[in-house]
Amino acid sequence: MPKAIRYGHNIDTDVIIPARYLNTADPKELAAHCMEDIDAAFSQKAEYGDIIVAGLNFGCGSSREHAPLAIKHSGISVVVAASFARIFYRNAINIGLPILECPEAAAAIDDGEEIEIDLAAGTIFNLSKNQRYQAQPLPEFIREIVKAGGLLAALKKEG
Repeated sequence: MPKAIRYGHNIDTDVIIPARYLNTADPKELAAHCMEDIDAAFSQKAEYGDIIVAGLNFGCGSSREHAPLAIKHSGISVVVAASFARIFYRNAINIGLPILECPEAAAAIDDGEEIEIDLAAGTIFNLSKNQRYQAQPLPEFIREIVKAGGLLAALKKEG
């Protein structure tokens, strides 16, 4: 069952993937260093399907696509936050990383809790506390982009 990995407010792209690793575009290499300046154990503890939960303004800072790419290839299935920096939000969709804004869930979910998400409905279930939260569901066209693996893959699939 996916578990929550919790962070606070204003997690910027330099924390998500430190600038010293931007000389590569290899997703596996980026994933190996994801969050290491704020959570040195992240790459060892993040398991396929896990969920990052964070506070306000997640992904602020530079506009690099390396940040959501590192998260996605770490095995994270979705990021839930109280709010996202707009450029991070767009970059996440572009590379196929689903994200949901839900201040209530972001405030209530604790590290390690078991979480289940329905992207089509926008529902977030905290199985550990038996609580349900409602986010704005991702529109179908965005879910199709995510399902295809990102915007470029979705466009190739159409063409």
